[in-house]
Amino acid sequence: MDKNRVLVFDTTLRDGEQSPGASLGVPDKVAIAHQLARLNVDIIEAGFPVSSAAQFEATQLIASEVKGPVIAALARCVDLDIDKAGEAIKKAEKPRIHTFVATSKIHLEKKFRKTEDEVLAMAVAGVKRAKKYCHDIEFSPEDSARTGKEFLFRIVEAAIRAGATTINIPDTVGYSNPEEFGGLINEILNTVPNVDQAILSIHCHNDLGLAVANTLAGIRNGAQQIEVTINGIGERAGNASLEEVVMSLKTRQNFYNKYTNINTKEIINTSRMVSNLMGIPVQPNKAIVGSNAFAHESGIHQDAMIKHASTYEIMTPTEIGLDSSKIVLGRHSGRHGLKQRLVELGYNLSTVELNHVYERFLQIADKKKEVFDEDLIALVGDESQDFEDAYQLEYFHVLSGNKAIPTATIVLEHKGELIQEASVGDGPVDAAYKAIDKIVNMPLKLAEYSLRGVTGGKEAMGEVVVRITQNGQKILGRGASTDVIEASIRAYLNAINKSLHLQTGKDQKDDVKATL
Repeated sequence: MDKNRVLVFDTTLRDGEQSPGASLGVPDKVAIAHQLARLNVDIIEAGFPVSSAAQFEATQLIASEVKGPVIAALARCVDLDIDKAGEAIKKAEKPRIHTFVATSKIHLEKKFRKTEDEVLAMAVAGVKRAKKYCHDIEFSPEDSARTGKEFLFRIVEAAIRAGATTINIPDTVGYSNPEEFGGLINEILNTVPNVDQAILSIHCHNDLGLAVANTLAGIRNGAQQIEVTINGIGERAGNASLEEVVMSLKTRQNFYNKYTNINTKEIINTSRMVSNLMGIPVQPNKAIVGSNAFAHESGIHQDAMIKHASTYEIMTPTEIGLDSSKIVLGRHSGRHGLKQRLVELGYNLSTVELNHVYERFLQIADKKKEVFDEDLIALVGDESQDFEDAYQLEYFHVLSGNKAIPTATIVLEHKGELIQEASVGDGPVDAAYKAIDKIVNMPLKLAEYSLRGVTGGKEAMGEVVVRITQNGQKILGRGASTDVIEASIRAYLNAINKSLHLQTGKDQKDDVKATL
């Protein structure tokens, strides 16, 4: 094997499934295994066959169906465990039995009540028994990071002598730190006399948030295999995250001088599948696969990103299987980010139009966390026009309830003057429209009214479409806001302003005709 290549042992289906509430059905485990094969992991730990009938069945199906990766089954250094594991993976294209026994002093005293020599004998017997089923045997001294070094070195040497082809060093409870764990790997490689006859693997937990850092430290000190999970799931605080370790090696290849054979373009698909099937959401700010990992809201960041993506991205979204970065439009976004997104949506606005839409955009962004494409389309439809509004909304107040008379107070700006009126109605929208009618004093009739939610959720923006009739002519108006009453008022005013603009244009044409 190339000394710079790092093997990827994925334990999502074994250690990852031990996350509370993450139990998978057999078909789900098989589906994830096929996706892990597409991701091109080197080893899939399919399950712990002796633990249940479902675990045995899933491991057996994966072993017979999934081609490409090595298929491993976990077993304690106990005859029944090893026999069940051997039976489960016997049809695998490339089978492996992964057997383990605890070696730390606290485990020996509190869990096993056995001596070091008794545990060493169990390890040797377990490896030899597993060897009857397949050549590829992995041995783990559980809780290695808290095991005395003298005994750890002794049991590793004995396991290799018994036939283990991979030795895994687990930081089972996430106790270690990068300097300490890296040093341990270095010592094993320089102390155990027959260590060159096996692959040295590492398995880090995240109890102190150091699983990825410890894994990278292990790699730098000579580890040849990493044991990881998709999205970093696993017991307690989880395991080292496959995507974080793999993309660290790829992005900083000049620093680590190591690589994996992972098909990184399948990372996002794998992450989403595991999240959906296990019912464990990925936190938005999760590195690599979180929804915010390639999202930019700051106006300064958006401007720089538009000019050159590498200003704020050290890897490209396409590397992990995403189509593009995400410009998140919110209260911190600037005109550059808004304009770029509108152009992508097909809107090329003038500076004046953009400024007008931007002011409304800021109002909406203050009311909701993120402004979506549908919101922008509604805003452009609401605001884009080639004339100045005769009447502009300055203020509104409504009072309504099942035992109150709906009342609305409206203040409009017209020719530099603020005009206020109030009215009652059958509902808050009707009351608002009647107050507006008093201000504009035009012979209008509301012909149609419709309201729809532009986006989902409690912060959804509503879009109102109205049609008014004046002198037999129907005029459409649109309004959008997170407040449906405001959206209704804006739609009504939009129709009124269009009506006045049309009337002004007609009057001008009549004047021209009169002078001919």
